[in-house]
Amino acid sequence: MAKYFQLLRRDLTGSLPAPQWPAHTQLDHYRDERAPAIHAVLRMTQEQGGGRVPPLKAWQHLFVSDAEFDPTLCLVASNGDGILGVAQCWTSAFIKNLSVHPCAQGQGLGRALLLHCFQVFKQRGEPYVDLKVLESNLRARQLYESAGMVFVLRDVVADD
Repeated sequence: MAKYFQLLRRDLTGSLPAPQWPAHTQLDHYRDERAPAIHAVLRMTQEQGGGRVPPLKAWQHLFVSDAEFDPTLCLVASNGDGILGVAQCWTSAFIKNLSVHPCAQGQGLGRALLLHCFQVFKQRGEPYVDLKVLESNLRARQLYESAGMVFVLRDVVADD
């Protein structure tokens, strides 16, 4: 049975809502020493989002060697307990992954990360930002649509 994704887009030319961060949340970006903890959050949430995250060494190599990699576009939200969320973005104004640790889900962190991504790309002069989401991932689709993202196209998920 075929699986489908939807490409969603957010226009960045108008005003954007400000992120409301959960208490004690700190925002940083990718650093090599944080790769294992970032990878762990991505792996932990891959089942929910339907994505596939390779083992750490392969993931890190693919990530940092990608032509669209910019460490400042890998946003990392944490608190005193560790990394709680990651927004992995590309320079083409594309959100590749948005993952929130299960212990932090339902507290507004995913929405805050998403809204912050919008602001970052707007500051970079981008007119819009895109992402892909599995059509079956209703929770994520509701979050994205509630933040102003709109449907662009539907396509079948390619088998690797």
